[in-house]
Amino acid sequence: MSKIAKTGRIKHSHADKVFDIVNIILMAVLLIIFIWPLWFVVIASFSNPSEVWNGNVVLLPKGFTMAAYEAVIEYKAIWTGYVNSIFYTVAGTLINLVLTVCAAYPLARKDFVPRNVLMFLFMLTMYFSGGLVPTYLIVNKLHLTNTPWAMMIPGAISIYNVIITRTYFINSIPSSLQEAAELDGANTYQFLIKIVLPLSKPILAVIGLYYAVGHWNDFFSALIYINDKNLMPLQSFLRDLLMTNKMSLTNLQGLDAAAAEAKMQLSQTLKYSAIIVSTVPVLCIYPFIQKYFVKGVMIGSVKG
Repeated sequence: MSKIAKTGRIKHSHADKVFDIVNIILMAVLLIIFIWPLWFVVIASFSNPSEVWNGNVVLLPKGFTMAAYEAVIEYKAIWTGYVNSIFYTVAGTLINLVLTVCAAYPLARKDFVPRNVLMFLFMLTMYFSGGLVPTYLIVNKLHLTNTPWAMMIPGAISIYNVIITRTYFINSIPSSLQEAAELDGANTYQFLIKIVLPLSKPILAVIGLYYAVGHWNDFFSALIYINDKNLMPLQSFLRDLLMTNKMSLTNLQGLDAAAAEAKMQLSQTLKYSAIIVSTVPVLCIYPFIQKYFVKGVMIGSVKG
């Protein structure tokens, strides 16, 4: 204890030092494993297509060029998908947040008698679902197929997010606030809008980010419900690009061998530039809600 008091540091044993070294090495290896693919996508998108084609791009871009981004900008379908994805993400996330709060708040109220029964029914849907075919039949019967609503309504609420939001309301909104609001003449609607929601910014930011990323990355719903190319989200066009190279394989007729090979090489960097273009919006949004995300991501997970 005297050594600790004099130096202000805890003396580590040999086993602790070995553990720290092994842990640092392991974390460094995992960091490289996760970071390098992302870094490679970035440098490949700015590299000469022939260098990427020949496998010469490893750590730094070679033959810096913006040709891939110029080709993406000229591809009109990308911008159609961009507009659609932005609409689906913004409108869909608003619908998600409204429905999640409307479901979670009553379940958090002790004076709501059927809350336990409804909670059981909600949780049941997390383990059992009707399946893809019945879901499609319902969406089709509601005349939602081939409409923008097909991208937002079928998955309008996540029971997992409802549980997280409900737990936050229970643990972070004291009942004394409700009693004080009722004494001041506030009804349930006013208490929810003016008191509960302003105090719930952290959890709303967290589930809002979850919903937004889900909408932005969603291409499977478009494969099932959408046939109109004008309604396709950005991720559907990106999927077509990655799987079929549509942007690079068009208009190859009439080109000589060298030009055709150059266009095929460009297809390699087109994939990476399209990935960057589709990822940037999410990366730009996160810093603005990071303070809420860090605070709210674990809120409500301790007690249930």
